[in-house]
Order: sequence, then C-alpha cells, then structure tokens
Amino acid sequence: MTDRILIELNVNGTEHELIIEPRRTLVDALRHDIGLTGTHVGCEHGVCGACTVLIDGAPTRACLMFAVQAEGKQIRTVESMANDDGSLGDLQQAFTENHGLQCGFCTPGFLMLAQGFLDEVPDPTREEIREVVASNLCRCTGYQSIVDSIASCAANRRTARKSGAEVDGEPTLQQDRRSK
Repeated sequence: MTDRILIELNVNGTEHELIIEPRRTLVDALRHDIGLTGTHVGCEHGVCGACTVLIDGAPTRACLMFAVQAEGKQIRTVESMANDDGSLGDLQQAFTENHGLQCGFCTPGFLMLAQGFLDEVPDPTREEIREVVASNLCRCTGYQSIVDSIASCAANRRTARKSGAEVDGEPTLQQDRRSK
C-alpha cells in the first residue's frame, strides 16, 4: 500500500482537505475526491486539452499535474464559470449562441483555455484565437464556431468595459472609480 498524505486544495475559492496518494493526478482528485466532474478526462497524456483548468490563472492540463503540486495554488474549474444565480457566464453563453459546442466533451477544456487566454489578452485578434485553440482537440465543430464564440465574448466584454458594466462578474475600472 502506498503512503497517503494530507493536502489542501483551493478549488473555485473553496478549501478542500484530501488524503491521497502522492501520485494522484489533479484531474482525478478534482473528479473523484472533490466531485467536480466538469473537468473531463480525455487522452491522459496532455494532448487533447479536455482536462484544462486554470492554475493561478494559467490554463493547465490537469492530467499532467499531480494534485500535490497544486497545493497552495488557486485552482479554477469549469464549474466556477456560471453566474451566482446559476445562469451561464458570458463565455459559456457565447459558446451557446455561436454553436461552439456539439457533443460537449471538449467544451470544458476549451472554456477554461479561453478564459485564461481572455484574462491575459482581453482584445485578441482572430488569428491569436486560432493559435490558442489549436492546442486543444475537438472532433465535432471544426473549430470555426469555437473561434467565433471566443471572439464574440471578447467583443461583448470590450463593449461592457467601454460602457462601464461588469465584465465576467468583475466591476470595470470605471465602476471602481464611481464607487470611491
């Protein structure tokens, strides 16, 4: 029997204490120990991107990372994307409106990849979007609708920033100034 260790993971803003084997992958800890099954297991070799989550804001393949390596980091899964009232977040809504999903298996990975990308590059070109989405695999959509979805979300966020509305649940700089 392998020794098990106690770790603490911060997932979607909630602390979780787990007693696991040191070799347990992050994707298995998320799905089986914490019960967050939105992160999908695809190839288990880091190729497909179905298991993509955000670690300290950066898209990361959860199948290639041990859960113990994520201790002390902020982990964000697809379950964190919905609005407080349970409705779809803006990126999820853009995928729905632009048919950025078909079978849905790869969708959580694309959503997390896109969220991390848009956080880093809020006003991307379509070419930049194409380059980023090329790192994940989809067998159904042909990628154009995924590119359209991300571009649409970026445009909506840009419009919201200009009008001073909230973007992805966060007040814009204009709103911050008004509240002071």
